[in-house]
Amino acid sequence: MSTPSFSTETAPVPHPLRTLTRIAWFLLGALFIFSGLIKLNDPVGTAIKLEEYFEVFAVDFGSFFLYFKGIARTLSIVLSSMEVILGVALLLRWHMRHTLWALLTLLVFFTFLTFYSAAFNKVTDCGCFGDFIKLTPWTSFAKDVFLLVLWAIVFFNQRFLRHAYVQGTQGIMTMTFVSAIAIGIGMRALGHLPYLDFLPYKVGNDIGKLMKPAEPARYRYTMTRNGETKEFDKYPTDSTWQYQAMATLNPEQSRPVITDFEISDVNGNSYTGELLKGNKLVLIVQNTNKTDRDRFEAINALMTAAAKSRKDITALTITSTSPAKFDSFRHDMNLSGPYYFADATVLKSIIRSNPGLVILNNGVVQAKYHYHDIPELFEVEKALAQTFR
Repeated sequence: MSTPSFSTETAPVPHPLRTLTRIAWFLLGALFIFSGLIKLNDPVGTAIKLEEYFEVFAVDFGSFFLYFKGIARTLSIVLSSMEVILGVALLLRWHMRHTLWALLTLLVFFTFLTFYSAAFNKVTDCGCFGDFIKLTPWTSFAKDVFLLVLWAIVFFNQRFLRHAYVQGTQGIMTMTFVSAIAIGIGMRALGHLPYLDFLPYKVGNDIGKLMKPAEPARYRYTMTRNGETKEFDKYPTDSTWQYQAMATLNPEQSRPVITDFEISDVNGNSYTGELLKGNKLVLIVQNTNKTDRDRFEAINALMTAAAKSRKDITALTITSTSPAKFDSFRHDMNLSGPYYFADATVLKSIIRSNPGLVILNNGVVQAKYHYHDIPELFEVEKALAQTFR
């Protein structure tokens, strides 16, 4: 009778680099997709950031870069879509080597931008994750260095990622579909408004409330006396303590979210307080040179109808154009009603459309409309009836 035999062989131990490579592969692809989608959510905001870079480069390296400023929106869609497309290609392991070289090109480009911003304090926010996540220049640069490390891990260990999830005709069809979706997302947002609004003037926000700090500032005082150092939450009344330093305990809560919202009339008198009272239909004309003039017939009809509404709606215009130039423009467009002035950057933050419409009820943003989506009066009245908690 034979005795059973047992194998002493053990399962092969996974190579430690295999796990590290797969983690790096997944993170690199996922972060590129996330970054691209965030930018495609607001391609106008991404274009504004690119324009800032091109203006700086035009001063530092030559006026040639002003050409790129003129095509910033196209570049915004192209670069953001490429992030998504290459991120998906990497996760699907489609033509890995070519995909990785293309990713490296983007990474080197972004790393240069963030280093330049950080080292020379040129652009204080790279816009890497749009307005969803604000990063300081050096944090942005560190993020790009981290991505380069991930890229190096994946590139030099591709032997652990040999299996491609799509290839041949299936791969081409998949990547064509991904490309169409990515570009379509950006084009839809470009022709309307961002899908998700991360700016302080989004629908539901109370502008007046955001202009005030959420809570009073609290401080911690560092004092010394006879070689002893002590911290106080209140400034000591004992005059024997000598002041050394002060730190704010709640910097975020004690700082208003909105700090630059100021509306004035042609004489420089403030209209901000009045704007934040009652029902307002606000036409934003950021720049008369770039505004879409074909939409003003419909806009004028809405503004006229709103002024006659039983909802007591005040229809007005806010622009960043000079008074003389805007006065000429409004006559050309037959634009009636009062008009006021604000900083161009503020108006770009309020709405990503030129022209654009904003509906306010006692300072609360009730609705916003792109010039491709001009509403009827009943829609404006319906928006004013909304309640935000």
